[in-house]
Amino acid sequence: MVIKGVSFLNEPKANSSIAVGVYADGSLSKNAANFDLKFNSIISKNIKKAQFSGKLFDSFSFVSTEDTVNRFVVIGLGEVGKKFTEFELKKLGATVYTCASKLDSSITIAIDAEDLNTSYESSPAYIGFGALLKSWDFDKYKSSKNKDIKLQSVSVLTSAPQIAENCFLELQKIAEGIFLTRTVVSEPANVIYPESLAEIAKNELSSLGVKVDILNQTDMKKLEMNALLGVAQGSSNEPKLVVLHWNGGNSSEKPIAFVGKGVTFDSGGISLKPGDGMHEMRCDMAGSGTVLGLLKAVALNKLPINVVGVMALVENMPSGTAQRPGDIVKSMSGQTIEVLNTDAEGRLVLADALWYTQSKFSPKVMIDLATLTGAIVVALGHEFAGLFSNNDDLADKIIESSIKIGEKVWRLPLTKHFDKGIDSDRADMQNIGKPSVRGGSITAAQFLKRFVNNVDWAHIDIAGVESTSDDLFICAKGATGFGVHLLYHFLRENYTKL
Repeated sequence: MVIKGVSFLNEPKANSSIAVGVYADGSLSKNAANFDLKFNSIISKNIKKAQFSGKLFDSFSFVSTEDTVNRFVVIGLGEVGKKFTEFELKKLGATVYTCASKLDSSITIAIDAEDLNTSYESSPAYIGFGALLKSWDFDKYKSSKNKDIKLQSVSVLTSAPQIAENCFLELQKIAEGIFLTRTVVSEPANVIYPESLAEIAKNELSSLGVKVDILNQTDMKKLEMNALLGVAQGSSNEPKLVVLHWNGGNSSEKPIAFVGKGVTFDSGGISLKPGDGMHEMRCDMAGSGTVLGLLKAVALNKLPINVVGVMALVENMPSGTAQRPGDIVKSMSGQTIEVLNTDAEGRLVLADALWYTQSKFSPKVMIDLATLTGAIVVALGHEFAGLFSNNDDLADKIIESSIKIGEKVWRLPLTKHFDKGIDSDRADMQNIGKPSVRGGSITAAQFLKRFVNNVDWAHIDIAGVESTSDDLFICAKGATGFGVHLLYHFLRENYTKL
């Protein structure tokens, strides 16, 4: 479910709840002080009674005794003078939603830019955006929906509602992309498989002006994508390569390309995974899910650039036709790969997808996203995605957007030392690192680097961040949609004049 509306007003809605802010020193924000004066110190009295500290993003609520206000929600704003970032503005809106979702059908957030020490015209829009993102929940298969959720609409108080509304329109369309990513990543593998995900891409994006090409198994055989096809050969579901074209820029301009790993279910193949946690491998297509959501956000907002998205879709299953450990395949690039572990399949899929993308479209920049390694979770936990790149300027731009949006990445090295770990005695390379060379996420990235030639390229390993088992500020448990807003911002800031 998602809240039905976010609006921007210059005065609170009557007969709804109102959210106000209080600082860590106990002082009230501007609007909170105005309401407190108007309603006989109702806010300050309840803050004292609750012993509320005003710690950043802490919250509590109380029933109002006034006829025009149903309830007050009080949000901690931290230290006086703290300057809120755009990501913190999102967290503020999400905090209000979390606190108020079961209390009333509507709420007005009466916390303005002056309270937050920010002059962004987009500040109210980002607050509303945070509430919108937090309201999404995947309850499609629950016969009994969550009846405790009452909140249907959120309003944000601002002196310039039209400006805020204009800013929010772009963010709302980004949210639609994020929600599409969250949805396809949340679906079970009996619903999302290569053919069905390809159809979803076509149905979702064709009407928005995105050209959708779908390569089937025969097409890929002609292209000699044997690394990708080897992963798929154990499944009854045939692989697909979905190519998404957004031509918003000059026809002579090279595109920015995004490539997503799309293993719609990863059993590990013959190198079968342990049963514990295998059900989570329905999410192994999150890289492609991110590319799908990103292209939707780009198309909805009609960014004036050329973008190509490639979704490499396979299912990795054990069967009599499955690829075996010890097999050697010749990739589309002509390089040969010894498959020592069929559960290191994502790099095989991406090897051909990356080569196809850089050969076919000559992109100015190519970025891949993949739930590639468990090792990245060991290294960075669930706080950061791993970033690898052959270009410092490209990496810096992604990091800048990461900081701005709040979707965290951490750059890790690529050096010749790690090539030793994937050199094979029987082929050009092997698909897992040697025990003597540690750094599983790095050797995986080093493997991918062999398929990008001289294109400016970045690899983002999202295995630790594509979903969450905890209730986070801007999303509930489950799929996060990580990467959609990050890469949209990266595109907008670096390749458009908007």
